[in-house]
Amino acid sequence: MEEEQRRILVAVDEGEESMYALSWCLKNLSFQNSKDTLVLLYVKPPRVVYSAFDGTGYLFSSDITATMERYSQQIADTVIQKAKNICNHVENVPILIPTFSINYYTLVTLHLCISSSFFLFFPMLVKLETRVENGDPRDMICQMVQRLGVDVLVMGSHGYGLIKRAFLGSVSNHCAQNVKCPVLIVKKPKPAGEE
Repeated sequence: MEEEQRRILVAVDEGEESMYALSWCLKNLSFQNSKDTLVLLYVKPPRVVYSAFDGTGYLFSSDITATMERYSQQIADTVIQKAKNICNHVENVPILIPTFSINYYTLVTLHLCISSSFFLFFPMLVKLETRVENGDPRDMICQMVQRLGVDVLVMGSHGYGLIKRAFLGSVSNHCAQNVKCPVLIVKKPKPAGEE
């Protein structure tokens, strides 16, 4: 039976919530030896449009705008690198190997005898793609899901209350309402005592 290949898009940002969602996805959705491809997407917020003069009458030089663009790219690079590190250091995944496939010498070397089966621990290898886009995160995530033919969208939840969500908007809510694939919103548990 042919194993199905899935494309799983994980939207990442500077927040802990998106990195938690990525870790959760790696542990619960993407499996060792699967043909799944994990797409990490970071969306740089739209650049603020500056006129030749700011509100106080000072001129923004091309050096200042170039510095702002470099800073934005450094943030994007840092977020993507942090996400890649999480993918490379995900907890090892146990692989069950029946007893009859391991001989005595391998057994002595492995020292991993558990009842009648052996568990070997391999680092999880994930097919990974990264994308950095510019624009409104709500719209860009929806566009990239469609453009890349994504099977599942995974996002973290910042856990904003009703008032904050009303003023700031919810990227995850917008995406859940507008994409045509399943959306998994992963909420990071609050530390004990904060509830």
